[in-house]
Amino acid sequence: QVQLVESGGGWVQPGGSLRLSCEASGRTFSSYRMAWFRQAPGKEREFVAACSRSGVTTYYADSVKGRFTISRDSAKSTVYLQMNSLKPEDTAVYYCAAKYSTGSYYDPLDYESWGQGTQVTVSS
Repeated sequence: QVQLVESGGGWVQPGGSLRLSCEASGRTFSSYRMAWFRQAPGKEREFVAACSRSGVTTYYADSVKGRFTISRDSAKSTVYLQMNSLKPEDTAVYYCAAKYSTGSYYDPLDYESWGQGTQVTVSS
């Protein structure tokens, strides 16, 4: 498995921006499909965004499409989530995830490795 460490969370006002980072170690980063999920209090973990091993193909939840961008830097073994036009409903703990296998990008059960999570709070 690959080890994942997120950073970049914090508090931001509605309409603001944040960039989350997730650094991977332990295995070949380019072998893994990467994703971001989030979990708000009292809710299930939900898919946010994912990218293929090359980063060329990306996937987004409808709720973040047009506002969030996922990208990866193989030289730094890091995946990013640029979040713009943030809304209070984006408030959650954001988790980075990695999977080696093919199949669905949307199901958290398909991911083998998880980071510890980083809190994002959007409020005025």
